[in-house]
Amino acid sequence: MGCVHGKCCCGEHNSSEDGSRDYRETGFVRSHRKNILAQRSLKRAPVPSHNFILEYTFLTQRGYYPDSPDKENQDSFCISTNLQGNPNVHFFGVYDGHGQYGSKCSNFVKDRLIEKLVNDPALLEDPVQAYNSAFLATNQELRSSSEIDDSMSGTTAITVLVIGDTLYVANVGDSRAVLAVKDGNRIVAEDLSSDQTPFRKDEYERVKLCGARVLSVDQVEGLKDPDIQSWGDEESRGGDPPRLWVPNGMYPGTAFTRSIGDSLAETIGVTALPEVKTFKLTPDHLFFVVASDGIFEFLTSQTVVDMAASYMDPRDACAAIAEKSYKLWLELENRTDDITIILVQIKGLSNSGTFGVGSNETNVGAVLNSRAGTPEIPAAHESDVHRSVRTSFSELHSAQPAASVISPAVEAHSAAYPRPIE
Repeated sequence: MGCVHGKCCCGEHNSSEDGSRDYRETGFVRSHRKNILAQRSLKRAPVPSHNFILEYTFLTQRGYYPDSPDKENQDSFCISTNLQGNPNVHFFGVYDGHGQYGSKCSNFVKDRLIEKLVNDPALLEDPVQAYNSAFLATNQELRSSSEIDDSMSGTTAITVLVIGDTLYVANVGDSRAVLAVKDGNRIVAEDLSSDQTPFRKDEYERVKLCGARVLSVDQVEGLKDPDIQSWGDEESRGGDPPRLWVPNGMYPGTAFTRSIGDSLAETIGVTALPEVKTFKLTPDHLFFVVASDGIFEFLTSQTVVDMAASYMDPRDACAAIAEKSYKLWLELENRTDDITIILVQIKGLSNSGTFGVGSNETNVGAVLNSRAGTPEIPAAHESDVHRSVRTSFSELHSAQPAASVISPAVEAHSAAYPRPIE
């Protein structure tokens, strides 16, 4: 959940870098081709130090926002392998921009953050400190940019750095990374990050100490009692979440408590300092998902993992998850958010450290739905994939419902006030 504005952009559905045509698009991808950028061939990033392979794919889709048909996709993402020339170090990041210059902010951070990590000589010695330094330096560089006004614009960032058999997950905002864990015959979702919003008591108290007013839109507009500082939880918020406001103004209205950019919100506690978590991979870890809140706004982490695990081909999984998210947005609101997802499968990791069909792969096959044979997957040779989608919005697919969508309270604002950032 970024801002009340919503986002809209589209992308060209390009072929993969190696020109492969080994993947048949799903109906959803075909029907929204001008709004989607997806990867046709799976890519591989070996981790030779621990004898396993990361097999990854992505999909990003421009949102549907009828009031701003020419709005760019404000999501961007970065996949970078072999950082610092090390074949055991790989990076996956998703950035969800917001505000008038959200697209510029997310693309700026997409380029600068990885650049700072790659150029940090202490990256492998102290990844947590390298992350902290990179996030803060990127934020300061964005603040100093003469080309981007970040006063009411910025981006969230959810990133996963793989170093050998360890994941370092750095997050600012409300995008999310989730790990699929085999537990007997089940596959359980384990959140690798925690959404940073005022729903979290620790984040609520932190921004309050910095002077923020925390109110929903209905509260700030006088429709509900502002003294009631309880909004339930994120699962039951009903479309009007708590937001951050300056003491004597009707802005910025951020629904997150951390981001890169957002210089006005920084005065009331919004910070670019990430929360960094560390996870040791085991054979029970099957895959992880890195995605913007366009995915997780209406889908739980467990639902996303269940859907991803039900497809033999992760490209089909990405398309299905995007389609489900898109349909839920249209059922519950009068627009959709931008949607970006990276799916990374962990292949061949074993306790012995020898490569082969690890126990994780064998058991995944036992719980996956039966599908047609997956085509041969070409190995990846490129070291970097940096993509954002920046083209005009095309005609919406005819199957998209035009009515019977609910306009939530969070969409209703007085014209006298600046609309809050998401």
